[in-house]
Amino acid sequence: MSKKVRWGILGVAKIAREQVISALKGGELTDVVAIASRDRNRAQDAAAEFGLPKAYDSYEALLADPEIDVIYNPLPNHLHAPLTIKALDAGKHVLCEKPIALNAEEAQQIEAAQKKSGKLVAEAFMVRFHPQWQRAREIVRSGRLGDVRAIHTFFSYHLTDPDNIRNQPGIGGGGLYDVGCYAIATARYIFGADPERVIGVFDRDPAMRTDRLASGLAEFPSGRHLAFTCATQLVPTQRVQIAGTRGRLEIQVPFNPRRDQPTRLMIDDGRDLIGGGAETEEFPPTDQYQRQGDAFSRAILEGSSLEFPMADAIMNMRVLDALFRSEESKAWEVV
Repeated sequence: MSKKVRWGILGVAKIAREQVISALKGGELTDVVAIASRDRNRAQDAAAEFGLPKAYDSYEALLADPEIDVIYNPLPNHLHAPLTIKALDAGKHVLCEKPIALNAEEAQQIEAAQKKSGKLVAEAFMVRFHPQWQRAREIVRSGRLGDVRAIHTFFSYHLTDPDNIRNQPGIGGGGLYDVGCYAIATARYIFGADPERVIGVFDRDPAMRTDRLASGLAEFPSGRHLAFTCATQLVPTQRVQIAGTRGRLEIQVPFNPRRDQPTRLMIDDGRDLIGGGAETEEFPPTDQYQRQGDAFSRAILEGSSLEFPMADAIMNMRVLDALFRSEESKAWEVV
């Protein structure tokens, strides 16, 4: 394809500046043409940094630009649903950062706006476009691991700054929203199914009131389980273990692999406990954000449907909703 889709960036969030804008600028089918911030100087500085032709001092001005096809929404979590809906109402396609909303009801409102507009909207789980995850799913489906029944996921980082948006409960801060959602989305991706019930335990920061440590169990059909821990005040760690009756697969850096370094999967047949039956598959450096942007742009140009539409995003929010209900009930909750 020779045509590129024109993108506008809604805000100057860290993920946009450090990951997504440069990825989109290097994409085969993506062209970043504008950025907006409620602070004119920040918008102009970002536009100059990345060589973007347009900078807007309001979100509304960006949405009104007829030369923009797609809006990327990396705003704080509480602004995901309202600004995504505004973008759809303005006739733009939208790629929105995760979690796409604060609950399933908000996600359904996005879906209603999407259907009314006829545009595409997706939740930005970039990991599903990385070859290591696509290969992991392929291995599971091939039967090489036998009957895959369990996934263990650990995702943590250390952040105690009360001014950081991830530590502000009123705008959707906390570990489950920020990184626990990955555990849910990737387990659904690997199992090819949705959990039926969940239970969660939480520890909240006594001052900030955000969930700084959350662990959960999710029961999938046919006796399959996800066990996960996510944390915002632990040593940075990422690991995913996928276990079957004949083998185990480990994704060593599952969520934030560096774009300039190779990634690895380890497959172990379990013949001993010291890796005697382990094999490694290595993948060359790639940019999962760029692959995500190109996939979304390709769907727009081809007029095709998305592999992960709003129904997928709504289900992920339903699982998160059930986990938060479980914190209150201290019991299993039906999804």
